Parts: sequence; C-alpha cells; structure tokens
Amino acid sequence: MARLLIRFSLLMIGLIFAAAPTLAQQIQGQVRYIDNNQPAVRIPISCDGTGGNLIQITDASGKFFFRVSPGQYTCRVHIPGYREEEQSATLTDLQSNEYFFFKLRSDASAKPVSTVIIDANVPEAARKEFEKGEASLAGGKKGQLEEATQHYEKAMSLYPKFLQAELRLGTTYMDLQQWDKAEAALRRAVEIDPKAANAYLALGELYYQQKKGLEAEKVLQDGLAIEDRSWQGHLTLGRVYYDMALKIKDDAQSRPLLEKSYEQAKRALELNPKFAAAHLLKGNLLMRVRRAPDALVEFEEYLKLEPKGQMADQTRAYADKIRKALAEAKP
Repeated sequence: MARLLIRFSLLMIGLIFAAAPTLAQQIQGQVRYIDNNQPAVRIPISCDGTGGNLIQITDASGKFFFRVSPGQYTCRVHIPGYREEEQSATLTDLQSNEYFFFKLRSDASAKPVSTVIIDANVPEAARKEFEKGEASLAGGKKGQLEEATQHYEKAMSLYPKFLQAELRLGTTYMDLQQWDKAEAALRRAVEIDPKAANAYLALGELYYQQKKGLEAEKVLQDGLAIEDRSWQGHLTLGRVYYDMALKIKDDAQSRPLLEKSYEQAKRALELNPKFAAAHLLKGNLLMRVRRAPDALVEFEEYLKLEPKGQMADQTRAYADKIRKALAEAKP
C-alpha cells in the first residue's frame, strides 16, 4: 500500500473568525458577485432569527456557515456599492439544514454603509475613511485592494486605536502578498487589543504561507486559546504540523507531529463538518499511516463539497488510483 502515498498541496483558504454555537442545525452557503462570478471574500453575513443574531465572515471561497437551533432565520448580505440581499428559511427539527446562494448586484445609487461593527469612539472622519476602504475592497481587483489600504491607513492615522481598520489593513496586505506590511498591521492590532483572536489567527496564516512553522504555531495557539471555535484556525495549525512532519525523515520523530495535525483536522471538522479543506488534510494524514480506505472516504467527501475546487482534479485522479489499488488487493 506504500505506493499509494502522495503529498498533496492544500488549498489556501481565507479566514473565518466567527464563533459557531454547538447545535446540530446548519445554515450555510456562498456569496458571489454577479458581474464576474467571483467569490465575495471576507465580507460579513448576518443571520437573525430564533437562535439570536449572528454575524460571520465569508472565507476565501465566499462561503459561510452557521450552527443554529430550530426556528425561523433570515440571512442578509449588505456591503457598500451593492444591493442588500436576503434569504429566509425555517428549520423544523434537529436534522434541518439550509443552503443559501447569494449573488451580489452592484447599485451605484446605494449609500455606502459600513457592515462591520465599529468602536463607538471612532471619529466620524476615520469612520468615513474606513467605509471608503470597504467600498474599494468589495471590488476585489488589485488596484482596488491597493486603494483600500490607503483608506485604512488614513483611518488609522486619524484614530490609532481603530482595531477594525488595522485588521482590515493587515488582511488586505496579505491579499496583496505584501507580507512585511501585513505582519506589521496585524501586530499593531494585537497591541490595540491583546484579546483579538482574529489578529493572532491571521498572523498564523501569514506565517504559514511564509513557511515560518514555529512562528505560526505560537500565534495560532495564542489565538485558539482565546477563541477555540475557529475551524479555520484549527485547520491552519493542522497544516503547520503536517508540513513540519514532512520535513522529518524518521517516522518515529514525525509521528507526534502527524498526530497533532490529525487532532486539529478532527477539531476543525467537529466545528464545521462541511469544511472541504479539512477533509482533504485528514485524507492526506490517513494515507501517511496507510489507511487508504479511510482516506478515500475523506477525499470523496472533499470532492462532494468542492467538485470544482482548486484541488478537485488532482484529488479525483488520486481517488481513482486508490480505488483501483484497493480492488486489485482483494483476494
């Protein structure tokens, strides 16, 4: 079975920092821009209903996920320059699930309104710069991202304790792959609020992308100590351990790191069973310990969730090889 082993490059995913309750019902979905069909990345989604008022941020695929109790719910998307969209559903029992697909339509007449909860102490001038940054960020193109950073920088100069602007600045610089500026902004965010879990988790993603495993491990652990329900944070930490293990040739020495990676992947899936990238990581880990049938289950789940994902073609071909090898191994 050793010939089945392969190392997969994992899909790089954006950050999800919203906390999720521990109930079984699910409301999930995706947000895209109708003009270019691109995912709406890191925008807020509100979910109001029986279980309370929840807010989450979309990931790098424009996806979101809520755990809720039975009842009636309305999910809304409202970002500057686009029409407000909403969809409703009624979850009647413990196994109820709902999937919403939002398509954002531009609205030139819409008055820019910030959808991020902002510190009441932020001066009006700083708030306006932040909203201009949000409007630029919604476009998603490189020039618009660069324009957004200028507005966030201006907002910070007007109010140096503007946590939301500093976080946006850091993650936008990450999108632009300006790592030094991104790190500086996220470090300042931690100084503003040492309990800002999303700042630590964003730093962990930044260090992971730069292949700084030890630095990534430290800040991810710090962030998860504050907010343990971030499935993206657990996945990134699992990927950090996985990469560390691959650098060690001795199986006995790498095994503890693989076990840590597996625990993080499991935790991510406990929090979000529909987290495709976590299934991919778990499948890779199961192949490392020669559990091909179990790995195949994880790869198939990934393909079910992300049939056109970045790693879908490679995963599909690899899954076919596993099926063939398992069939040949039967007596």
